[in-house]
Amino acid sequence: MAVAKKDKAGRAGTVAGAGDGRARVDGEGAPEDAALGPLLRLAPGRPVDLGALDPSAVPGGPADKTAAVSATARLAGPLASLQERLYAASTAGDRRRVLLILQGMDTSGKGGTVKHVIGHLNPSGCRIKGFKAPTKEESEHSFLWRITRALPLPGEIGIFDRSHYEDVLVARVRELVPHDRLERRYEEINEFEQSLADDGVTLVKVFLHIGYEEQRERLLARLDNPDKHWKFSTGDIEDRAMWPAYQRAYEVALERCSSEAAPWYVVPADRKWYRNWAVGKLLLEHLEAIGPAYPPGDFDVQECRKRLLAT
Repeated sequence: MAVAKKDKAGRAGTVAGAGDGRARVDGEGAPEDAALGPLLRLAPGRPVDLGALDPSAVPGGPADKTAAVSATARLAGPLASLQERLYAASTAGDRRRVLLILQGMDTSGKGGTVKHVIGHLNPSGCRIKGFKAPTKEESEHSFLWRITRALPLPGEIGIFDRSHYEDVLVARVRELVPHDRLERRYEEINEFEQSLADDGVTLVKVFLHIGYEEQRERLLARLDNPDKHWKFSTGDIEDRAMWPAYQRAYEVALERCSSEAAPWYVVPADRKWYRNWAVGKLLLEHLEAIGPAYPPGDFDVQECRKRLLAT
């Protein structure tokens, strides 16, 4: 699990827990080809303390906003290429696909991240879904019913703005379900995500970690701009008043539902430019790990060329 640390210049980096229990320090300005996943990934079964993580840190990332914007732009080509190959492979029966899950407190940037990630991809190969409070129909089914209906098809990249985790976050904080049912949901989620992984779904679960003070500034900015009033709700203030309870609910969910098949990644979200780069980089690394390839043609290339030239 990553723990906040400052270098001698006062810049924020992280200490990422290595597999042997020791720690290594990772600061800013890492090489662009360096793997980001290991720095942000939560080790399964380890305790999670969000208060120990610096939401303004930039682990493994570009040194500043200018560098981050350039680095994010350079992700576009590789992401688009891998997305096309993933879709092409599905036409030959490859069932693999990707599901990016974004969770975080209000104003952490879930919607903004969707916008920036989709900007690098072909929208026709994406399946985007935002989850709000369950409808009457959805409430009549298992909490996973509406999630299953929104899953990406083979060859697609799915992006969830909130997800099934709302049913162990909001439900826990506001005590919407009995405790024993809530406890069962964690195991149901683990079994569900394992079944997805077994069926060819690569899950990229990202918690956008915003700080308490930063959230206040972003909510005030929405109030000060009439064009942003549609994004504001008095419920945001009510949820903010329950910040400690929500932080604890996230810690429990992150700890109990981070598995080898579907680990959680904690992305510091106070700096939007780092957040956008980090999520794009994580998505790229997972697509590279899948390694999709264009399927070979089932026809004689030379024969087809000859026939075309004869027309």
